[in-house]
Amino acid sequence: MRSLISIDDLTDDDLRHLVARSAEFSARGRGNRERPLTGDIVGIWFNKTSTRTRTAFSAGAQRLGADIVTYGPGDLQLNTGETIADTGRVMSRMIDVLVARTAADPAELRELAAPGTMAVINAMTSDEHPTQALTDLTTLRRHLGRTELFSLLYVGEGNNTAASLALALARFPGVALELRTPPGYGLDDDILARAKAHAARSGSSVVEHHHMDALPGDFDAVYTTRWQTTGTSKPDADWRRIFAPFQVTSALWEHSPKALFLHDLPAHRGEEVTAEVLDGPASVAFDQAENKMHSAMAVLEWCRSGATAVSRG
Repeated sequence: MRSLISIDDLTDDDLRHLVARSAEFSARGRGNRERPLTGDIVGIWFNKTSTRTRTAFSAGAQRLGADIVTYGPGDLQLNTGETIADTGRVMSRMIDVLVARTAADPAELRELAAPGTMAVINAMTSDEHPTQALTDLTTLRRHLGRTELFSLLYVGEGNNTAASLALALARFPGVALELRTPPGYGLDDDILARAKAHAARSGSSVVEHHHMDALPGDFDAVYTTRWQTTGTSKPDADWRRIFAPFQVTSALWEHSPKALFLHDLPAHRGEEVTAEVLDGPASVAFDQAENKMHSAMAVLEWCRSGATAVSRG
């Protein structure tokens, strides 16, 4: 039984397998007929709002043959004082996989997974969103035809999506990741150090600046996320002024005319991105949203099957 709580829980082979398998599911669309999770029960526990991730794992689990049990923010006895450890001990005797969004400390997910008989999947915590990174890589592979030798510009807050993206992209040779984050809102120092260590080993690069000056051109993809991340607040009352220069507009395509546009959604047109970009020909944001289901299926299968590096790409 394997869990996915951080991108760094994956070996290089695991990461490549999951992206390749996600791309296989994506290529089939809704035509998948494999049901390797028949007889399994998947718990879906979301303490925070979700459209894409919750739907992706619910639909994906059922498409793979599993039954699901859903829990809302007020459904578990955690609200009456039961410990995370005891909750994990109980759940692990009844269900096979727990998909959890807590937006809290990932240590809680590791406590839930501690009994070792229930896989736990991080559907977003305060520091990482690992299944989003798998979705992003799947989308890049489907549209670029590769997960190596490309450049990506990330513009916006160094949030949990940016963290997992950096940790994942840095594992692929020849990937150049340029992060432009507002001052005071960059990647966590530990995340940046881990990403740079991966990059040094793989032959990729991770660079972060806190301004939008002197941007290099010819990016293969431009990525942003919404400015108000689920479950968080900004320490600066005037944060919108600080973020304003980091809006993604069509001007970014002047020197990167063939670049794809990615966004993890939901989007606020006129804030982090203009409608012209989000709804324009470069945007693959809604393909990206669909790929959340395909990536969810790959992760669920991986947690239950023990498959590693079966698919190559």
